[in-house]
Amino acid sequence: MSESIVESLEDHCDDRTEDAPLLETIVDELRTLRADNDRLKNRVADLENTVDTLESQLTDLESQTDDLESKTNTLESTTTDLETRVDTTETDLERLDALTDATRNRTGATKARLEELQARELEKGAHLRAEHVDEHEIDVPDGRLEKLTKDDGNAYYRLPNQDDPLDRNHNTTLAHGDLLPIQQLARMDEDMRRSTTNALPTRLAAKLWQARTDSSVGDDPWKTGCQSIQEYVTASDLKHWIRRQEPGTSDTYAKKLVSRTIDAILDLSKNRLAVRKRTERKNGLEYTERRLVLPADAEVPGETDRSSQSAEPPETVDVRG
Repeated sequence: MSESIVESLEDHCDDRTEDAPLLETIVDELRTLRADNDRLKNRVADLENTVDTLESQLTDLESQTDDLESKTNTLESTTTDLETRVDTTETDLERLDALTDATRNRTGATKARLEELQARELEKGAHLRAEHVDEHEIDVPDGRLEKLTKDDGNAYYRLPNQDDPLDRNHNTTLAHGDLLPIQQLARMDEDMRRSTTNALPTRLAAKLWQARTDSSVGDDPWKTGCQSIQEYVTASDLKHWIRRQEPGTSDTYAKKLVSRTIDAILDLSKNRLAVRKRTERKNGLEYTERRLVLPADAEVPGETDRSSQSAEPPETVDVRG
C-alpha cells in the first residue's frame, strides 16, 4: 500500500509542478520510512530466529540439567553408601588394631618368658636346638653362645665350654678347654679370631684347620693320605690357598706366609701335625716339596682316623657374641 501511495504522489508531482518540491520531500521521507520498515521486518525475523534458537538451546539445557540432577542424586546416594562402608571399615580396623595389640602384648610376654627359660637352661648347661633360639635376643653371660652340629645332623646352641648334661654326643660336646688351641681358634668366627690374635699366620692356621674339618667352607686344600698319613697339604697348594684367602697377596709374600702358617699350626696343634719332605717329579725334573701332614695316629681331641670313616666330616662350631 505504501508503494502505491508513493507512486501516486510521484505522478501528482508530474501534474502539478508548483507543488513538486514538497511532494518530492514527502516521497523521499516515505521511501526512507519504507526502507526502515523493511530493515525492521528483517530485524524482527532475525530476532524471531534467535528466539527459536535460544528456546531450543534452553530445552537442551533443561534436558542436560535433568540428567545432571539425576547423576547428582546417584552420586549422592553412592557417596552415602561409601561413607557408611568407610565408617564400618574404620570400626573393623579399630577392632583389629585392638586385637593385634593384645596379641602382640601376649606374644611379647610369651617370648620374653621363653627367652628367660632358655637362658636359665643354657646356664645349667643345656644344648638347645638352633632354630628355636633367637641368639640376638637371649640374655646369657657375656652375651655369647656357641653353635655346634651334632651327630644327629641338627645345629644346637650352648654356652661356651658347656658339655651336654645328658651326654648325647661324645664327639661334638668336648669342653672348650679339652680342645687343642688350633681347634679352639677354628671354632671362632672371623671377628672373634681378629679380636683374639692380630697375627695373620695364626688366623690362616685356624682357617686352614677349619677347612679340613668343615665341608661348608668350600676351599679345602687338604688331600687324603695313605698308610701312616691321614691327610696332608703341600706347600705349593698352601701358597695358592693363602693367595685365595688374602686377595692381593704377592707370590713372594705368600711363600713367606706358607712357612709362618705351618709354624703356627704346628705350635697350635701341639705338634700333632708334622712337616715331611717328599721328592716329586714334574716335566722330567725332580724337586723336593714340603708337606704339612696329619699322621694317622695323631691324637686329636674329638676325632678318630677320618680316613677310616664313611660319615661326613663334622660341621663347624661357631661362637655368637
